[in-house]
Amino acid sequence: MRGRGGFGMGRSRFERGDGFEGFGEGVPGGRGRGRGGRGEGFGGGPGGGFGGRPGGGRRKRLFDQAELQVLLLALIAEAPRHGYDLIREIEALSGGDYAPSPGVVYPALTYMEESGLIAPAAEGGSRKSYEVTEQGRAQAEGDAEKAAALKARLTALAEVREKVDPAPVRRAMHALKIAMFDRLSKDGADREVILQIADALDEATRKIERIEA
Repeated sequence: MRGRGGFGMGRSRFERGDGFEGFGEGVPGGRGRGRGGRGEGFGGGPGGGFGGRPGGGRRKRLFDQAELQVLLLALIAEAPRHGYDLIREIEALSGGDYAPSPGVVYPALTYMEESGLIAPAAEGGSRKSYEVTEQGRAQAEGDAEKAAALKARLTALAEVREKVDPAPVRRAMHALKIAMFDRLSKDGADREVILQIADALDEATRKIERIEA
């Protein structure tokens, strides 16, 4: 058994991004990836990771490995949960903007079990559910403020996503792409048509640049 009461070990890859995969894409694109770093306040263990961001590129990490495990323990302390349930709960808290991968969550749960913080629930059904041990509940109570701050970080993502959801822009860009290529594919599309399309796009660009926040 590894050191008790300690979290954080190894590397991780997370999760989902949302935004523009490329020009005119009609569906949410991008998959953010990252590697977690060492956490503070706990020892070793799996975890870490990064959240998604518009554009599907790298972003500042959302949780370090210790923070992820503080969050997992807090959620399990609320009610017995299995790994997939934890992933869905975290995703729901973020408004769908962030979800840790199974490749991060399940090793973290194994580590927490070996550390004596959680144990398989007596009635777990077909999935392996976990409940907190006495040691784990004491740890969760001691980290209650940290867990609340981590949940607040997730709900802040949900609020931002709601304000800046690019879905209408993606739809408009997709429609633009279809209209542009449909016109260029028709008979009679010559340099004059191309220049007119370019002028229309330039005018749209100027209008966008004049939009005030």
